Amino acid sequence: METDKEIKSFKDLLVWQKALELCLAVYAATRSFPADERFGLTAELRKTARSVPYNIAEGHKRPSTADYLRFLGIAAGSGGELETQMLLAERLAYLTQDQARELLERYREVERMLAGLVRSLERR
Repeated sequence: METDKEIKSFKDLLVWQKALELCLAVYAATRSFPADERFGLTAELRKTARSVPYNIAEGHKRPSTADYLRFLGIAAGSGGELETQMLLAERLAYLTQDQARELLERYREVERMLAGLVRSLERR
């Protein structure tokens, strides 16, 4: 598990790296969404995907463990929102089953890692 002794910056956190990769994958996948979704689901998916690494980074920069945990909770909440949006995009046939499966697998990996980081911080 990642600990502060090994981590000098939020960029050193594997969970942040994976969340950023997920965000980039969401951007790539939404490029082919219909034009009329530009300010709808496309924008929402991208905003929500950004929120996950943003909140991990912000939490890491906070002065207290309680603040860090709060921001990790926000990141996890954004992850649930992102999962729902990806499922909606799949049902609307904006994402293929393969695209949705890949994005959801990436999301689940981030979700597991976030939960592990939370558990590690709570044990302090």
